[in-house]
Amino acid sequence: MAALRIVLLMLIFVSLILPQRSLGAEKPLWELGVGGGFLLMPDYRGSDETRAYLLPFPYAIYRGGVFRLEDKRVAARIFKTDRITLDASGYGAVPVRSSNNDARIWMPDLDATFEIGPALRIKLLESKENRYLLSLALPVRAVFSTDFRTVRYEGFVFSPRLNFEKGDVIPGTGMYAGISTGPMFADRGYHNYFYEVEPEYAMPSRRAYTPNAGYSGSAFTLGVGKDYKQFKFQAFASIDFLQGAAFEESSLVKRKISWMGGFSITWVFMKSVMTVEDESPY
Repeated sequence: MAALRIVLLMLIFVSLILPQRSLGAEKPLWELGVGGGFLLMPDYRGSDETRAYLLPFPYAIYRGGVFRLEDKRVAARIFKTDRITLDASGYGAVPVRSSNNDARIWMPDLDATFEIGPALRIKLLESKENRYLLSLALPVRAVFSTDFRTVRYEGFVFSPRLNFEKGDVIPGTGMYAGISTGPMFADRGYHNYFYEVEPEYAMPSRRAYTPNAGYSGSAFTLGVGKDYKQFKFQAFASIDFLQGAAFEESSLVKRKISWMGGFSITWVFMKSVMTVEDESPY
């Protein structure tokens, strides 16, 4: 259980930390390394209780033609043009013990969740000379919960994101940065899993509540990074805005604005001699 919890934390961490690359540059076909990071995050979106995590993680890049392990995602390219790519995306959330969260006391624990589904990625603006890229990601993901014995379908999410990436933000330093922002939408099943209060768990400070499907808040993420010799340094902060969300009136929503952040150091100890053009739009 503890090992699988760590795996989910790694998935969250590497999904948010900024991609490492220079637009249009020649890069090794593959890279291997290890890293360590610090992650501070709420128990769930809208929770007023946060947890800190220190964790190691593996680092692997493969820039193949069809199968790719890059930009913090495993992708089997289904379709690609100069501006449009269709591949897969994933995300995850760690389990929450309700006994450790005041808002959920005496309610069932939240099992770990994982999400997977197709993602359409569109280049909007790109300049290799000025090293910037503006793109739109349109992922649709099915959400599953698991107690590591059984797996249950909980619903789906749609989270379009506008992404802006800039290399060499401070000229001559090699520092890169990225901004990602956009809304999230989900069905009733997903909202119920995190924010429903069934009548048997209601109490004076926690009324019974069933959310609707629809708007699920918006997120803004900022990441910065720098490569130095065999090392990569990254940091990020992400803010969730839940005002107007379909579950906003749930007693389990304690904060309308919540945030998470972290940083990592990665050591790349091996890379291929063969290089390929870093053509990934993200």
